[in-house]
Amino acid sequence: MNTTALEQARFNMIEQQIRPWDVLDPLVLHLLSVVKREDFVPIAHKALAFMDLEIPLQGTHDEAMRLGQCMLAPKVEARLLQALNLQKHETVLEIGTGSGYMAALLAHSAQRVISLEIDANLANTARDNLQCAGVHNAEVRHADGATEVLPHGPFDAIVLSGSVAEVPASLLAQLKVGGRLAAIVGHEPVMRATLVTRTGDATYTTTQPWDTLAPRLRNFPEPSRFTF
Repeated sequence: MNTTALEQARFNMIEQQIRPWDVLDPLVLHLLSVVKREDFVPIAHKALAFMDLEIPLQGTHDEAMRLGQCMLAPKVEARLLQALNLQKHETVLEIGTGSGYMAALLAHSAQRVISLEIDANLANTARDNLQCAGVHNAEVRHADGATEVLPHGPFDAIVLSGSVAEVPASLLAQLKVGGRLAAIVGHEPVMRATLVTRTGDATYTTTQPWDTLAPRLRNFPEPSRFTF
């Protein structure tokens, strides 16, 4: 795909997928136009870079979905970014680096990003992608964000780049007062985008403004859905 075709595809993604999903923040829309999504997509799937779907990062499509090793659909990433309303002085934790694309978007919006990736190969690829993109304020760590002690908290914002059955209290405790956590929460066939804001030492507000679906992040608890 030549440069003109690439830029037209990027424009179409923003105008036909992102804007209609109520992503209207001009700063977010600008980032989507300048952070080159195609540079974070595996070579085998470059043609999918601007399509409205999850992109597998390694293995087969089914394996990638099962292990959460995929890029989220562009409109989902954009709307999560908009919901966080990041400021330039803030520090952000991401769990689920994937290709590094979301970390790049976060890094352009905040002062510092720490992104945790459970798969060593993906962590290495994401570091390379971020370096090639000239992003120097995002640090990728090979770590399990579900079980390991989280680094350098508390944070102004936390984003889970994948879905969980519920948001662990241990993550909420890592938010500063005024901090926000964005995640996709629930079970198929319907999950909810969830934004939690810490309003005090032990108080939080939660909104669930839209429905979506996303592959699971690994090792987060799966509480029983059955009641007796």
